[in-house]
Amino acid sequence: MSEVTLVDAPRRRIECTVDDRPVRVGEGDTILGACNREGIDTPTLCWGDTLTPKNACRVCVVEVEGSRALVPACSRKVEPGMVVRTDTPRVRHARKLVLELLGSSVDLSTTPRVDEWYDRYEADPTRFGEVARTVAQPAKVDNDLYVRDYAKCILCYKCVDACGDQWQGTFAIAVAGRGFASHISTEYDVPLPESACVYCGNCIEVCPTGALSFKVEFDKRADGTWAEDRQQVTDTICPYCGVGCTLSLTVQDNQIVRVGSPHDSSVTHGNLCIKGRFGWAHVAR
Repeated sequence: MSEVTLVDAPRRRIECTVDDRPVRVGEGDTILGACNREGIDTPTLCWGDTLTPKNACRVCVVEVEGSRALVPACSRKVEPGMVVRTDTPRVRHARKLVLELLGSSVDLSTTPRVDEWYDRYEADPTRFGEVARTVAQPAKVDNDLYVRDYAKCILCYKCVDACGDQWQGTFAIAVAGRGFASHISTEYDVPLPESACVYCGNCIEVCPTGALSFKVEFDKRADGTWAEDRQQVTDTICPYCGVGCTLSLTVQDNQIVRVGSPHDSSVTHGNLCIKGRFGWAHVAR
């Protein structure tokens, strides 16, 4: 009997205009996808390529002709004939203000590309005051595997989604509190070792600001020895079981300092278990 290969049904193509450029994308694609297709660099923080958009950070807003408000590019689906502008004065002002408000309330020092965006949009978080950070708090170091530094948390919900129904299904963390008191918390705010956490580290994988980090990385940043210019990333196959997960090992000075997995992997989609993510400490011994 011949083997049957299942393929996705072809999607209808939709035509739109992005920054005066005609673009054809697949039905169901987002504005952000159309921008990426055209090489238009659109800043994002809460968007993740393996998660459903939450529209939390609003850094990716764009102007759509006929729309009263700016719309989030990460979740707004492209419609036939849609006219999108990504670099108007209104868009630039909105992105500048969002970056300033975020930068004045949380520590974005370990957020990739944020300094570049500050320069691009002439954002100055200090104009709200040098001590305006409203969520300043000590890092939670209650285990030997990873650190929770919520002074860097922008409440993007990506860690909650990765831990919950979108990937891991553990539901060890959630958003607690309301308004300015909102924060990421374990059940009853217990220490991580006493929670339902299974230490898969998939929350670390999706965190955009470094609020969640490997203990090794946290320690190296604290003592000033974290050096990305001396790091190399090598892909290998996890040896712990037969699933065949791809590991991306970040190595600095012959020491493994971080472990991830390619988001386009058909096996992991960026996710790992505790052994794949953290089971390499013996290598340094």
